[in-house]
This record gives sequence, structure tokens and C-alpha cells, in this order.
Amino acid sequence: MTYETDITVIGGGPAGLAAADSAKKAGAENILILERDFRLGGILNQCIHNGFGLHTFREELTGPEYADRYIKKVKEDGIRCMLDTMVTDLKCDPDGRKTVTAMNRTEGIVKIRSKAVILCMGCRERARGSMNTPGFRGAGIYSAGTAQLFVNINGKMPGRQVVIVGSGDIGLIMARRMTLEGAKVKMVVEIMPHSGGLKRNIVQCLQDFGIPLRLSHTVTDIRGKKRVEGVYVSRVDENLKPVAGTEEYVECDTVLYSVGLIPENEITQKMGVKLDERSNAPVVGDDLQIGESGVFACGNVLHVHDIVDHVTGEAVNAGENAASFVLYGKVPEGAKGLVESAEKNIYVPGVDEDKMTCVRCPNGCLLSVQKGPDGTLKVTGNLCPRGEAYAVQEYTAPMRILTTTVRVKDGTTKALPVKTSSDIPKEKLTECIAELKDVEVEAPKRVGDVIVKNIAGTGADIIATGSVDNV
Repeated sequence: MTYETDITVIGGGPAGLAAADSAKKAGAENILILERDFRLGGILNQCIHNGFGLHTFREELTGPEYADRYIKKVKEDGIRCMLDTMVTDLKCDPDGRKTVTAMNRTEGIVKIRSKAVILCMGCRERARGSMNTPGFRGAGIYSAGTAQLFVNINGKMPGRQVVIVGSGDIGLIMARRMTLEGAKVKMVVEIMPHSGGLKRNIVQCLQDFGIPLRLSHTVTDIRGKKRVEGVYVSRVDENLKPVAGTEEYVECDTVLYSVGLIPENEITQKMGVKLDERSNAPVVGDDLQIGESGVFACGNVLHVHDIVDHVTGEAVNAGENAASFVLYGKVPEGAKGLVESAEKNIYVPGVDEDKMTCVRCPNGCLLSVQKGPDGTLKVTGNLCPRGEAYAVQEYTAPMRILTTTVRVKDGTTKALPVKTSSDIPKEKLTECIAELKDVEVEAPKRVGDVIVKNIAGTGADIIATGSVDNV
């Protein structure tokens, strides 16, 4: 089977969805998205926490909610999608067209000839092997993203006594997620003298639950042949080498690695493109095009972004440029290209504990609160009035949005992502989780469906943030 398209988008995650929608709005007509999963959305489907969309939609969404908005855009655009389809090859033909080879269960091997291709394959996690951690390889060793898939999609807990290696955002978020699901996170171990995650995640994922963060430490040995029994944690020197005599044994049955991401570019290599040795990504021009091939790259396949909003911005540029290439045979000079990741504010132990990161808008201001003799609160560091209101609330009675899952009966996934419809008191989080333990819903369910009313007497409802269909 052979198809002809104007633009083929490889990957139906946040980059692919935004690129396809942008290309359509820029005038391209015959667009096809190829996605290897059984549904669109990519990694966002398992990122059930909030914090997405502050730049793109000017509101705070969960990952599935963010994906849902772009899935609806793609459907409204009438863009064709082939799901459960794995791309195996990509070649540039002598006539200028690109041939994508893919396969699925219904059509077998298919060929797609396109005027332009947009690469949106995302990235993958670094494994334990990249850390050269000695010890046995018993059950209970996972990447943080794999554990996230187990808990948030499959409804399965990978362990109960957990040590997390690496303080990237995924690791921090999984520390909170595992804790809410009843596990004991013993510590988060970070080899660098500072965390690799956002400050807001340090506060809301570790400090909220009293989880220790061991900076300048690493796991130097894993014990347990059949199943992890414990790890040795050691302090490291300025050269990141373990310091003899500082070993500490920590009992655990699970180790999660959150040690970085690598752009997924095996398909790109099939073109004969040489990848940058440091980033594992192709070199692109200012227009996101690889040479003048009509093949564009954007999102985490090009460089790992801190937030999905920047992936979307870059994908929008790639879609517009690909549409121009198809319609006019070239990309105009001065076309928009890379969207650089925001530089993270480094968490400073002993200093930042007295400050808070505002999450009410994209500015992410670092706020300080001082109480005057008359009891009034003075907030500094905020760039807008919302920051002052947030700081006062956080100082007097901290509130949180709860994001979790409930079990699904006879659904395409075993878990449905949900959240509270409004902020609830922080001390109510565990009570809400306990009430949801026995909740089981029947598919289908859609974003916005009310699952539980007035959870734990907070006045907030539990609403679906993702969708699930019948098996």
C-alpha cells in the first residue's frame, strides 16, 4: 500500500499535534500523522500532574488535558492519523519527495511519499547503564518514566520502599506520586550540588511530603539478586567521585532512575544524516530544516525542552515552515525556528527554603513573605498581583490541586487521570487519596466528566482529565 501526502508528521505527541495543526492553518492540505501508540498525545497521557499550558493557554492544565486540546484541534482540522503504526525507514528520493516506510497490524507494510516530513519522535530516558552503577540487576530497577507508565496508565505500583536517583522533574514528580499511592520514598539522590528540577517541584513534590533530597550524593551499589533489597549511597567530591568512608546503606525494594533524556533519532539516521555526538540530534538551519531536504525537526527530537509549551512553540514554527516548503518550494528568509528552553532557577539549599516559586503565571517569580509587627504580610519578588495573592495563601493556608488516577473497569487503560476541580487544603491530600482508593469507573469517560462530588468534604469535585474508551 502506497499513500501520497503533502506533509507527513512522524509522532503524534505534543510536537506532532502542534506541527500538524500549524501546517494546516498555514495552508497545507494533505497532512498525515503517524503514531506508534494506540492513541494520540504521546508522553502527555501519562503526565497526569498539572503545570502545563501556562504559556500556550494561559492556564494551568494536566498533561492529558493539554493533549486533549490539541487532539481536538487536529480532529477539527480533518487531519488524518494512523495509530498503532511504527515508522521503520525514511529516505529522500531523487525526485525530491520523501518516502516513509511504516507498518501496522491492519495494512502490513505501507509506503508514504511526501513533499515534506516533520520529525516529532520526542526523546527517551537514559537507563541505569549510563550511570555505571555496580551491583546486582534484580527486579525493582526502573526508569522514572517507566514507573510513571505503570502507575498512571496501568494502575500498578512498581514498589513500596523507594530510592530515586536523579532530581530531574520526572524523578521529583514520581516521588510525590509514589508517596500519594502509599509508597515510602526514602530519599532522592542527586550527584550534582544542585537539583535538576524546577523549584516548584522541589517544594510541592519533596518538601510537602518531607522527602529528603541528598545533593552531591550517588548510589554506589545495589544489593539484592532476585529483588532489590537496598542500596549504598555515598557522598561525591567536586569531581563527582564517591568519597570513601561516606557509604550509607538504605533498605528499599525499588530504585527509580531520573538521569536525563536523549532525543529519539534512529529514524533520522536512516536518512543518512550525521547526528551531533553531544546531543544525539540532527543539525538544522534557522528554519528547522535539515539542509534543504524538506525534512524538518522540532520538539524533544531536536533538543530536550524544559516545558511542553516551548515544544509547542517550536512545533508551530516547524509546521508553518513545512507548509511554506510544500506550497512555494522554499521557506522564506527570516522564518521562525528554535524555541530555546527556559533557563532553570537553580534550587539553593538553605536559601530557597525561605522563598516560594509562584505557579500562577509563566513568570515563575521567586517570592518572599515577611510578617510585620502588626501582623500584616509583605510580599516581595512578584511581578504581578497574582503573585502576592499566591504568596499570602501559601503562607497562611497552603492549597494544592490533587492529581491522581482512579481504576477503570473494562477500559483501554486500567487507570483514568483525574484532578480536583479547584484547590484544596494541602492537609486534605491524603484523605482525598484514601477516599478514591475504592472508586472504580466504567468506560467510556471523557475530559471534564465528574467522578466524585465534594471529595472529602472539601467542596471540590473530582473530574476526569483524560479520556478512556471501552476495550
